[in-house]
Amino acid sequence: MGRRKKGRDVHGWLVVDKPAGITSNAVVNKVRWAFDAKKAGHAGTLDPEATGVLAVALGEATKTVPYITDALKAYRFTVRLGQATNTDDAEGEVIAESETRPSDDEIVEALAPLTGDIMQVPPKFSAVKIDGQRAYKLARDGEDVEIEARPLFVEDLKLVDRPDADHVTLEMTCGKGGYVRAIARDLGEALGCYGHVRELRRIWSGPFVAEEGVSMERIEELAKSDEIDALLLPLSEGLTSLPELKCTHEGATRLRHGNPGMVIASDVDYGDEAWASYDGEPVAVGIYKAGELHPSRVFNL
Repeated sequence: MGRRKKGRDVHGWLVVDKPAGITSNAVVNKVRWAFDAKKAGHAGTLDPEATGVLAVALGEATKTVPYITDALKAYRFTVRLGQATNTDDAEGEVIAESETRPSDDEIVEALAPLTGDIMQVPPKFSAVKIDGQRAYKLARDGEDVEIEARPLFVEDLKLVDRPDADHVTLEMTCGKGGYVRAIARDLGEALGCYGHVRELRRIWSGPFVAEEGVSMERIEELAKSDEIDALLLPLSEGLTSLPELKCTHEGATRLRHGNPGMVIASDVDYGDEAWASYDGEPVAVGIYKAGELHPSRVFNL
C-alpha cells in the first residue's frame, strides 16, 4: 500500500515573479512548502538566472498544466554582441569573440529569418535528452554534444532597444519549446559577430503576466498562514484557451465518474476540445460530441 502524501488539498494557480539565482524546481518546492500543498508543478522551466513569469499549479490545477505549456509566451531579453559562450548565456565561458558590431538595420534584417515556423537547435547546455541523458550533463562531462534541430513557431521577434554598440534588447513571442539562448546564438552567427543572452525575463505566459506575479519574499512572508490562499488564482485560469460549457447536475455527476455527460453547448463544433463547469466549478476537460462532453481529465474538487 503506497504512502499517503502529506499536505493540504489546495487547488489553483500561483503566478510567481521568479527572481534570478534560483531554479524553477526550487521555486515549486518553496511554493508547495508555503501552501503545505500535496501536489505542485510548473508550466515551463526558466533558466536559474532568468526572471519573470513562472506559473505554479497546485493540486488539481496540475491537470491543466499542458494548456499553459502549449500556450504562446513572450520574453524580453538582452543580447551581448561580440561574444559567444559555451552555454549561450552570461553564465558560460567565452569561446569566441569578434570586433564586428552590426547596425540596427542589419539586426532588424537578421531577425526576419528567425521569425515564423523555424527549425532551432537547442543549446548544448539544455535539458534536452540525448540517448536518455540530459544534454547539459554530457556537455559538462566534455562530450561533443550533437542535438537535432526542432520545429519552433516564433510569432514575433523585434528590436526594442539598443543601449550601446555591444548590447541589443529584443522581445519575442513564441510557442512551446523555444530557447531564447539559441535565438541569441543564431542571431550572432547570422550577423557574423557572435552573441549570447545577458539578461532574460518572461513577461507573459498564456493568460499570466509578470506584473501580476507574486514575489518570493511575499510567499515566504505569508507561508503557512491563513492569508496565503488569497494569492491563488482559480484552477479555471489554466483553461482559458478552451471554450467553457455548462453542464447539468446529472451531467456533472456522470462526468465526475469519468462518463460522458450532457452539456449546454454554444460556440463549439463536434470534436472540439472544451471544459465543463457546474455552479462555477470546473468539472472536466474533454471532447464535445452531440450534446455531451467525453472527458479526458476529471477534476476532483
